[in-house]
Amino acid sequence: MKKILIVEDQAMLRELLENLINEQTDMEVAGITDDAANALELCHKIKPDLVLMDVVTKNNSNGIRYTAEIRKEMPKIKIVIITALPEITFIDEAKKAGAQSFMDKEMGSENLLQVIRKTLEGYSIYSVRADRPSFAVQFTEKEIAVLRLVCQGKTRSEVANEMGISEVRLKPLITSILDKSGFDNIMKFAVYATGRGLILPAQDWNSPSQ
Repeated sequence: MKKILIVEDQAMLRELLENLINEQTDMEVAGITDDAANALELCHKIKPDLVLMDVVTKNNSNGIRYTAEIRKEMPKIKIVIITALPEITFIDEAKKAGAQSFMDKEMGSENLLQVIRKTLEGYSIYSVRADRPSFAVQFTEKEIAVLRLVCQGKTRSEVANEMGISEVRLKPLITSILDKSGFDNIMKFAVYATGRGLILPAQDWNSPSQ
């Protein structure tokens, strides 16, 4: 019997996931938390075979960051990232963090069970609905990098410095972001984007949180 840890902040979805998994004959829920910050401690305590990890949980805890911590300290534990906003940036970050699989919550329960079982068997599955519009498609790689740094609260000069460009070259990037987003202020758009889980601030997924 495989042990599953659920990390999900929506109470109704937690209950649905728990019931779904406990109905199976080959897996059971060994633990549940609504805050990704508790996941590593729970992993040490219950030693699950697999973690279902939401991207953004209670207290705005970053599930991808804690995925990296779990993979670093307990590499045998497999992790499936689940999210209602399967943004292309999340997919890249999940891979960097070491998550074996990635699941769009709207793919359905049967697909989720298949992803869990295949992941436990050693496969890596990144399952996202093809008809979902992608936030990141609108922006270039450099524009997303700028937006992530702005989301960290960095000033324009700090963003330019980290990007390795001048503020003069940064200006058209910000202008392009605003033109595409319809916002008139880059900080307003940064707040909007992070508040709706459209983008996560840049960070080193292999470094433990402070």
